[in-house]
Amino acid sequence: MNTEVQAEVFSRYQRIRGETEHLAEPLSAEDMQLQSMPDASPGKWHLAHTSWFFETFVLQQQSGYRSFDPAFHQLFNSYYNSLGTAYKRSKRGLLSRPHMETVLAYRKAVDTAVTDLLENSPLETDTLDLLVLGLNHEQQHQELLLTDIKHAFSLNPALPAYTDPEYTDNQGGLSAKALDWLEIPAGVYGIGSEGEHFFFDNEGPAHQHLVGDYRIASRLVTNGEYLEFIQDGGYLEPRLWLSDGWALLQQQNLRHPAYWHEREGQWYQFTLSGLQPLHSDEPVCHLNYYEADAYATWAGNRLPTEFEWEVAAYLLRQPDQLASANLLESRAYQPLRSRSGRHQFIGDLWEWTSSAYLPYPGFKANVDAIGEYNGKFMCNQKVLRGGSCITPADHIRLSYRNFFYPHQSWQFTGLRLAGDLS
Repeated sequence: MNTEVQAEVFSRYQRIRGETEHLAEPLSAEDMQLQSMPDASPGKWHLAHTSWFFETFVLQQQSGYRSFDPAFHQLFNSYYNSLGTAYKRSKRGLLSRPHMETVLAYRKAVDTAVTDLLENSPLETDTLDLLVLGLNHEQQHQELLLTDIKHAFSLNPALPAYTDPEYTDNQGGLSAKALDWLEIPAGVYGIGSEGEHFFFDNEGPAHQHLVGDYRIASRLVTNGEYLEFIQDGGYLEPRLWLSDGWALLQQQNLRHPAYWHEREGQWYQFTLSGLQPLHSDEPVCHLNYYEADAYATWAGNRLPTEFEWEVAAYLLRQPDQLASANLLESRAYQPLRSRSGRHQFIGDLWEWTSSAYLPYPGFKANVDAIGEYNGKFMCNQKVLRGGSCITPADHIRLSYRNFFYPHQSWQFTGLRLAGDLS
């Protein structure tokens, strides 16, 4: 049985590692060195760290393996404190050495060693599981590679483009479908995953959860709808905002979403394709949690809990939802308008929920270094669901729990409204 699994892991390894390098192709060595804020990392670091993961957790457990460079153990560790002190995250942009050529050689050496392992050594289930975790970890860094370079480019007055989109449906003059309310009956529903396919530890244990009657919007909130909030003084009315959000607004003088620009009375947004006109029927993106919550309050509604989101997404799922979703493979690199028959539960934008990122009942982190992957971050963060326009299709699922701090907006984040029926 492991032979078939091992062959599938090998195929995925080649494809996913190749995708990372494809995403890096438009970037110069100078681009790959940029670190625009402490939350972001240089592209070069992403390429090295994902290789570090395979070297540290898989290759170094194999007899006779010699590290590519022992100094990399510290330089490209992210937050695995049980493995030693990592290089400070906010200083990663100072790592001009090793050169980009050395990082690419490191990737090649790791790929050669993993390929040899997968082709010539029957592997135990535990090793294959670590390889699959490493591939899902790499797909998370594919998203980070794009969001981090977008933030860096946005600070350049020339507002350069990462690339031209390979697909877009912005043309044609069509409008987003009308917002409908989907009513979900109260009940006890299954939440989480313990399926036969891969899932992160924070998605389990699967359990039963009681939800009351509620309604949830049939699509994401659009730029045009959010612009009405701005024009109605939404950023000037403290009663709409949570206290921490209002303090953030005053501190940073926020008056609109990240990457929006107003020029001669017209609104634009910075995208991975450079500065583009703001399309009113596309989903509003790069909102922090406070902005999403304030808009929902202004609209007379609220954000869904993560449990309400998952229940609705499962009840309303469609057989072709992955194929029709706007994910990384669309190469749009931007959320697109909703279309008939699509509820946007998968793709386009990560959706803020009102739920704190906490462990499910019975959750236990692994006792080894891998246990640091998710569990230790279960404090002071909010859950997001659904994936985005730069999430790989075979990486996302309805039980996936992403998490960010409420003030963060550099990821592709948006919102869906919800409300009570009673």
